[in-house]
Amino acid sequence: MFLSKLLEPVKAAAREAGATLWQMYQSGDFQQQQKADQSPVTTADLAANRIILNCLSELTPDIPVISEESYLVPLAQRQDWPRYWLIDPMDGTQEFVARSGDFAVSIALVERGWPALGVIYWPKEDVLYYATRGHGAFKQQRNLINRIKVNQHQAGTRLKIAISRRQPLQPIIDLLQTEQAADYIALGSCSLKSCLVAEGKADCYLRLGPTGEWDTGAVHVIVEEAGGKILDSEFMPLSYNQRDTLANPDFIVIGQTSLAWPELIKARRTERQLTT
Repeated sequence: MFLSKLLEPVKAAAREAGATLWQMYQSGDFQQQQKADQSPVTTADLAANRIILNCLSELTPDIPVISEESYLVPLAQRQDWPRYWLIDPMDGTQEFVARSGDFAVSIALVERGWPALGVIYWPKEDVLYYATRGHGAFKQQRNLINRIKVNQHQAGTRLKIAISRRQPLQPIIDLLQTEQAADYIALGSCSLKSCLVAEGKADCYLRLGPTGEWDTGAVHVIVEEAGGKILDSEFMPLSYNQRDTLANPDFIVIGQTSLAWPELIKARRTERQLTT
């Protein structure tokens, strides 16, 4: 009941932040700089961040927030939080700057160490993906709402693999265990590629390279409620709020969980320490 009451206000917050991103994207009225990790951040990221923080502080003033674009509370202070908001005000900043339109707002509520509510908003397409734990995953485009499910892959058919627009393809090809041909679907934004799996347009998404927990939090519950999973590169579950930096390992978003994924995709050793 608690989650269902939060869902519509969170969807509204994502739309409001997304509208601001889209206006700044269309006008070109934003500035860009580099963060300490050399990743880009823009004044649009910061504007969306302020909108979401304001909305959440009014909605749930007693629930703390972790955002990619805000000061990160030290692990010792946050590791026992029973619940918290986990947000990425703009997932796909590089796509925003590159003018592809493939960027999204991501808002998750994490309860007892696991995502329980997730909302992804794609301003370019005016599409919302959302889910609450135990109640299914949905795609809303304008006023049309459909429940989404992962694809049931047919034996002998080509795998459909979601990939980044801006990463080399060969490292992904090298992870395939067999000579089986695959179709590659290029899209920006980590969360949007994961949503391709959730709605059955891709069988999996292989993510190599740095991401943060805010890149997977919202989409994690969406993928799971659609019938899939997000696992690290050793096919083990991801974890939340157990590391100083909140950095994710490489991971794979899988659709049909009954497929023998270790026979299709090579496992890669990943760093699994609780602190870094």
